Amino acid sequence: MFDGYDSCSEDTSSSSSSDESEEEVAPLPSSLPIIKNNGQVYTYPDGKSGMATCEMCGMVGVRDAFYSKTKRFCSVSCSRSYSSNSKKASILARLQGKPPTKKAKVLQKQPLVAKLAAYAQYQATLQNQAKTKAAVPVEGFSWGNYINSNSFTAAPVTCFKHVPMGTCWGDISEGVRVEVPNTDCSLPTKVFWIAGIVKIAGYNALLRYEGFENDSSLDFWCNVCGSDIHPVGWCATSGKPLVPPRTIQHKYTNWKAFLVKRLTGAKTLPPDFSQKVSESMQYPFKTSMRVEVVDKTHLCRTRVAVVESVIGGRLRLVYEESEDKTDDFWCHMYSPLIHHIGWSRSIGHRFKRSDITKKQDGHFDAPPHLFMKVKDVDAAGEWFKEGMKLEAIDPLNLSAICVATIRKVLADGYLMIGIDGSEAADGSDWFCYHATSPSIFPVGFCEINMIELTPPRGTYSILTTFYFEY
Repeated sequence: MFDGYDSCSEDTSSSSSSDESEEEVAPLPSSLPIIKNNGQVYTYPDGKSGMATCEMCGMVGVRDAFYSKTKRFCSVSCSRSYSSNSKKASILARLQGKPPTKKAKVLQKQPLVAKLAAYAQYQATLQNQAKTKAAVPVEGFSWGNYINSNSFTAAPVTCFKHVPMGTCWGDISEGVRVEVPNTDCSLPTKVFWIAGIVKIAGYNALLRYEGFENDSSLDFWCNVCGSDIHPVGWCATSGKPLVPPRTIQHKYTNWKAFLVKRLTGAKTLPPDFSQKVSESMQYPFKTSMRVEVVDKTHLCRTRVAVVESVIGGRLRLVYEESEDKTDDFWCHMYSPLIHHIGWSRSIGHRFKRSDITKKQDGHFDAPPHLFMKVKDVDAAGEWFKEGMKLEAIDPLNLSAICVATIRKVLADGYLMIGIDGSEAADGSDWFCYHATSPSIFPVGFCEINMIELTPPRGTYSILTTFYFEY
């Protein structure tokens, strides 16, 4: 478990060998000249800012995408071609701004100045983006600071069964140890250290590095489902070094013995935790699926919409007839507002037929089993009937419980309801609730719970007039 521990200090430097067989060549000058072309000035990129230049062809690109551990070549072919001394001389001359040889011109994929120009443009773009962001300062919200400064308590993930990890969060608690990047370190490579969970706030955890005891000066918040959180032992199996933070490096001479003592009997994340996180974020709804959803312009009916994107179980739905895809809205995949194709016909609900006569290429109907199933109801004996009065939450004003009327009884326990005193003559503002919905109540519910009931429009004026006439 502790084989990943690396006792090297921050001043220790190590050399890495290349994957290929490379001949020694004269080192490049530490300061390369400025290259001028058509009045434009470019300096040679040294790769320290995340970019690198292939020593064979001069290709400029992202350093991490380059070949070999040394990141000296952009491809295997460039690495193998590097063994020719004549080619090396030509390349070195080209990098120094001298005219390339004929062989070098053949091997050159792009003119060097063009590549440097592209790199300069890339850097300028980054600088412009930074200036743009700086021009409109927006301070990001931090849940950790918000909770700590106000001593708030966050609802635990286990309370939310519909979210990722909602049903398998029991392994996460205070005291659990994890391996995380060590930010209190000046080594050039990424190293890790062990930290313990001090506090939990939803998916976020307040972590403290091992060895800090009661010192909270370097505590930090981190999302437990992030890619940099690992169970203890991950570094050993992945060949990653465990290096103690610089602030406490002097406290112990034998850090391996310290870790063994501290971690014996301690809890950590399950070995398959990252796999569980990944699996829990795979959603059954896919883009291009067709569903029936409430028409936001006429609540009394549904219409066809297409899933445009799925994020966190939330669906961006675009009405099928929307040509520019701007007629859209978001809802959760378990929302009672969406149904499978054919739902409206099966229960007798109003449905707006689409002007599109043929299903568009790539679109397909969402399977019925993906939608939330409502509870079965027994309609035998006394049951809802058209014209019955009740109290119902106004779906357009969720703070108001209103006097309402059942306008139509549909199949499978669904009811069409209208708000008294404000209904449209054609019933276009009726809305659909299920008989088991917590948004409908019997007459008198608001009275016994001392909740304000919204009466039909005009009732107040009639009562007031009567009072003064009396």
